[in-house]
Amino acid sequence: MTDRFPIRRIDHIELYVGNARQAAAFYRHAFGFRVAAYRGLETGSRETTSYVLECRAIRLVVTSGLAPGHPAARFAHAHGDGVAVIALEVPDAAYAFAEARQRGAAGAAPFGDERDAHGVFRSAAVRAYGDTVIRFVERRGYDGVFAPGFEPHGAPEMPADDVGLEAVDHVVANVELGQMDRWVRFFAETMGFSEMLHFDDEAISTEYSALMSKVMQDGAGRIKFPINEPASGRRKSQVAEYLDYFGGPGVQHVALATRDIVETVSRIRARGLAFLPVPDAYYDDLGARVPAVAPYVGELARLGILADRDEDGYLLQVFTQPVQDRPTLFFEVIERRGARGFGQGNFKSLFEAIEREQARRGNLVEAVAS
Repeated sequence: MTDRFPIRRIDHIELYVGNARQAAAFYRHAFGFRVAAYRGLETGSRETTSYVLECRAIRLVVTSGLAPGHPAARFAHAHGDGVAVIALEVPDAAYAFAEARQRGAAGAAPFGDERDAHGVFRSAAVRAYGDTVIRFVERRGYDGVFAPGFEPHGAPEMPADDVGLEAVDHVVANVELGQMDRWVRFFAETMGFSEMLHFDDEAISTEYSALMSKVMQDGAGRIKFPINEPASGRRKSQVAEYLDYFGGPGVQHVALATRDIVETVSRIRARGLAFLPVPDAYYDDLGARVPAVAPYVGELARLGILADRDEDGYLLQVFTQPVQDRPTLFFEVIERRGARGFGQGNFKSLFEAIEREQARRGNLVEAVAS
């Protein structure tokens, strides 16, 4: 079948933050990114400062507004540090924008091209959930360090403190109650995505709370966007807590892939980044549930790594604590050994771990009847 909306990869994920310099230092130290490019006052940018952070196929951009009225500054004030832009590299940005708009997407930035000594950089953007935008980026004909206005920053080679992260595996959104299917339709109708998996509140629930989730993937199966919404429960769910503190829908977490999760997590932990704690009892029958990891259960338990399997293989995953004061954005580290799923067997353990952190924050409170 022909993919009517071809996407090559996730080009970059841009976070709007309160202090781009400090954010860049954090991501470099905690995750081993190198600072590849910079845009700011010194390069002629009078409105924003941005640092481009890279590790193999992963590219993060952290941006701060230099005046309180700039959209990046308003975003950071309203939401805290968070994902504002999911950029998709496409073969033809003009076509992608026109196709998405024709099928119902609202424009966020019109198609345009920027030129410098390195060629022509073309892009456009549409609005997604909350204040998040999807940006279409066309790199054909541009060979600069990132985009016009950016200059190289630092050594081009991979730093010695690389932790082994390789690619963005998926990007998860939280939306309001009753809105999940709206955004499922949005990705299906505007960009040709299809529903890969569906988890109801029976699959993702605890004694206190629940959520529902659908996983959307692009036509080639490379780009995956799970979308969560809260479900009825005795107490406020993790999604409801996110919506309260983020101030609406947005990206809950970004999953980063590695080929050796034990080595990657060991290195990240050594840098002081905290992960969600996992009870010892989780590992009592892990070897029976996922036989492939039986010889390594002790090592997984030491690092708090979860394991699950499906018909295609198994996966290993772990989740950081939120990376800012608000209990919103966090990161997942995932290693896939054939499995294409999202750790359904770990949902209950993960949900309970997040609920324990909610309780520590005083946010695991009785749900209010609507």
